[in-house]
Amino acid sequence: MATNVQQEQSCTETTTTDCPSGRKPGSTNMESPKELKPHAGAHINPYEHMKVQLNPDGTLTRLAELPTLEASMDDPYGDTRGILSKDVTLNPEKKTWARIIRPKPEHLEPGNRLPLVMYFHGGGFTTYNAGTVFCNNLCERTARLVPCIVVTVSYRHAPEHRLPAAYEDADEALMWLKQQALDSQGGDPWLKELADFTRILLFGWNSGANVAFNARLRALDLDLVPLKILGVIMTQPLFGGEERTRSDLKYADDQMLPLTVSDLTWELTLPVGSNRDHEYCNPWANPRLHEKLKKIGRVLVRGYGGDITIDRQRSLVELLVKNGAEVVAYFDEVGFHGIDLIDSRRAVVTLNYLKDFINSTSSKSSSS
Repeated sequence: MATNVQQEQSCTETTTTDCPSGRKPGSTNMESPKELKPHAGAHINPYEHMKVQLNPDGTLTRLAELPTLEASMDDPYGDTRGILSKDVTLNPEKKTWARIIRPKPEHLEPGNRLPLVMYFHGGGFTTYNAGTVFCNNLCERTARLVPCIVVTVSYRHAPEHRLPAAYEDADEALMWLKQQALDSQGGDPWLKELADFTRILLFGWNSGANVAFNARLRALDLDLVPLKILGVIMTQPLFGGEERTRSDLKYADDQMLPLTVSDLTWELTLPVGSNRDHEYCNPWANPRLHEKLKKIGRVLVRGYGGDITIDRQRSLVELLVKNGAEVVAYFDEVGFHGIDLIDSRRAVVTLNYLKDFINSTSSKSSSS
């Protein structure tokens, strides 16, 4: 049992069984009252930063949506993308859907079944979907590189559908996947032909990592046979709490995720009347949840030292390790929230971490 530290251009930390950075398990890098610094990001208007308008009925008007990309089967230029993808409906009443992404046949060895990665997009629970360009591109690259099948889920948005709506949509997506595995006469032909339903991992970035984490724990109470979930992949996972961490204050005026935006995200997302110590935001606050962590399977956490949420990410690793989970964590000392989306070098490094982690799983390690 050891902690390994690898030196690249920045410090990358791999944790399998011990707590990163030498802190005691359970420490959260919180500021004491005497150490609290002025809130450097208090001047930032979160509504303007998020480009949203709150309506009197509690809904949001989203003033600037990011561009989306059609599935390859609906794209006149889909043949140039190196993968095949299509969209399927999960729940027509809730308007939830998923995009299935697979490598092209000529890139695969005949007869091989592929691990299945269920991806949950970021966007602070309030925006984006499976077709949002950077979400789609990440999933396409993952499908090609690993190789694997990716099922990326478009869940309902807050505040129109506050948590646990996104978690419930994840539950439904897993139950849909179970139906695909059991349907010997029908079901999706790509999944029937290629998917190894005993090698499933849940993956998410930002708020999607929060969904993946909670979906995995909720799945322990679902009958998902014959599915086997082997673990969770979380890149820059979004969690919070009422008490400020040092990184909250240090990066309060961050251009990507300032503290006022983080606070508003939780205000719009959590059940009405809840604060940031609700278990959906603050998993450290619920001892009952901790009992499930040893059954979560393998966990990969990826983070950057300049991210406002980095202290909570490190503390999440500590919480997982303390409760018996097998964790691999890579933390670069340099980097900000969302850097993988705009820095191609970092994106490639992260993709290779994902590839190694996914391909190192086996059905024998399942704890479903």
